[in-house]
Amino acid sequence: MVLAARSLAALFAALALALTGGAWQWSASKNSRLNMVSALDPHSGDIVNPSGQHGDENFLLVGMDSRAGANANIGAGDAEDAGGARSDTVMLVNIPASRERVVAVSFPRDLAITPIQCEAWNPETGKYGPIYDEKTGTMGPRLVYTETKLNSAFSFGGPKCLVKVIQKLSGLSINRFIAIDFVGFARMVEALGGVEVCSTTPLRDYELGTVLEHAGRQVIDGPTALNYVRARQVTTESNGDYGRIKRQQLFLSSLLRSMISTDTLFNLSRLNNVVNMFIGNSYVDNVKTKDLVELGRSLQHMAAGHVTFVTVPTGITDQNGDEPPRTSDMKALFTAIIDDDPLPLENDHNAQRLGNTPSTPPTTTKKAPQAGLTNEIQHQQVTTTSPKEVTVQVSNSTSQAGLATTATDQLKRNGFNVMAPDDYPSSLLATTVFFSPGNEQAAATVAAVFGQSKIERVTGIGQLVQVVLGQDFSAVRAPLPSGSTVSVQISRNSSSPPTKLPEDLTVTNAADTTCE
Repeated sequence: MVLAARSLAALFAALALALTGGAWQWSASKNSRLNMVSALDPHSGDIVNPSGQHGDENFLLVGMDSRAGANANIGAGDAEDAGGARSDTVMLVNIPASRERVVAVSFPRDLAITPIQCEAWNPETGKYGPIYDEKTGTMGPRLVYTETKLNSAFSFGGPKCLVKVIQKLSGLSINRFIAIDFVGFARMVEALGGVEVCSTTPLRDYELGTVLEHAGRQVIDGPTALNYVRARQVTTESNGDYGRIKRQQLFLSSLLRSMISTDTLFNLSRLNNVVNMFIGNSYVDNVKTKDLVELGRSLQHMAAGHVTFVTVPTGITDQNGDEPPRTSDMKALFTAIIDDDPLPLENDHNAQRLGNTPSTPPTTTKKAPQAGLTNEIQHQQVTTTSPKEVTVQVSNSTSQAGLATTATDQLKRNGFNVMAPDDYPSSLLATTVFFSPGNEQAAATVAAVFGQSKIERVTGIGQLVQVVLGQDFSAVRAPLPSGSTVSVQISRNSSSPPTKLPEDLTVTNAADTTCE
């Protein structure tokens, strides 16, 4: 079972080499040896607030469980055991434009997804399209459907399909893709001279056998490291994939601390060997060594405490073994990442620990922030939706009685879902439309009928769009046809609190050296 851990290990290794400044000497020659694959979808409609993500680096890191060739020789099984290639675990790594932190989000391999149609992918050739079936002597279909588990997306539709699914789940704009196989991971750890891990007990797995013979701190070699991050049937763990994900995060934290140590960071020969191992056993899209050099230099002063690993929140496993995503909690997590809001356990001056996140404002327009206190304005093209998909509440900030009621009645006639109108406690000059992250289409649809191009983003009002009528209000217009493209200015209130996150997030900080 393969993990994105090895892709992130490769990324850290390449960045560490970049930090030394010597990477310029090898970037051009190594670019020609990278295995390219088509994966990215930069114009996807699933990307949330593209303008707000400008300058961010979002790496989708995948471990390929390929049983062919040398992979079968290191305990992976062979192609007869499991043909093709799978992604048992995936990591989405966000590096914001500020370069002040790194957030790596783990996705369980059994995360439940809605089956989608993707172009068939041949892992042996790295190409898309119909695949020849030697048994039947016929070509397979060009388009295939995934199953209900996340790892089926890569198995059926390859990198493109997986990117499509993860962008739909996260809203992040994935602009880099890295996948690497068993052999590459083991060889990279060997090239580093091993990585230190710490376990409170010996580690034995029902399928893999003994992983760690004894407890305590120990430096493990490549094959052992592979089993350490693969094992999901450990005798002393009862949480299956989540125990494995936690071990991945601890392993990568240790690897990162090792990478930024003086002994490793300035050992060009060692790091160069690591990158060579990565190049020979990986697929990439939009990853060039020059880009990694520039990114590495921008991260030169990053401490391990500014790297946070998070696992997406899921519900109770169903009868099919699928783990349903906790949609609202997942949305909150990725909103916080997009907005650069502080995360639990983040070792920063803005850090907050679990349970100490600000409470969500009540969902009422009387608590809506006043216009004019914004510190950020983004111009964005947004597609309108059907009024029947939108819920609106109108408040009156003027002295003209009944204005909110009149507007609400007209919205209802136009097909919108409406809530009872009320009065706003202070007067606004301009009519203002408020919405929460992820509800941009609904907000743009409402703004159009009020003749507004400016919408204001706040937290805590969910799927509701709040309209506060100002002195400039005249009438409610007919809604635009669903699917119309409108230009809006999205502003964010400077007094808005950070996104409220679920208190039970599974988080690992890379500076944490405790033994688990």
